[in-house]
Amino acid sequence: MATVRHAHTVWQGDLLKGSGVVTLDSSKLGSYDVTWASRAEQPEGRTSPEELIAAAHSSCFSMAFSNGLAKDGHAPTRLETKADVTFQPGEGITGIHLTVRGEVPGLDADRFQELAEDAKKNCPVSQALTGTTITLTAELA
Repeated sequence: MATVRHAHTVWQGDLLKGSGVVTLDSSKLGSYDVTWASRAEQPEGRTSPEELIAAAHSSCFSMAFSNGLAKDGHAPTRLETKADVTFQPGEGITGIHLTVRGEVPGLDADRFQELAEDAKKNCPVSQALTGTTITLTAELA
């Protein structure tokens, strides 16, 4: 069964001087301020589309990787995934780098890397972002 999640943004003003508030409607976890400056310069307590993509990608990758590890007979004890989304004004999102560090009993580093690459390629968020270069660093703890 398909699921649909909802968020919305209310934006006021032009791009450079305006501001908005993005609200996570499905989870009701909150509303977050967003501005061009928080996107192209420093966050200063506000979010950006790229930060939201980083959150989505790191969580999706972690789910896919934990599933792949478990199916391979090596359920992870812990995975810590960081997603760095690079935004270049005038060009857009120019790349995403995933870094994962995992505790996986009984698994060697080569297999860990192989399964991490598979999760990077096949997690639904990676699939949605196929027009972007996605790189990966994976290491066992």
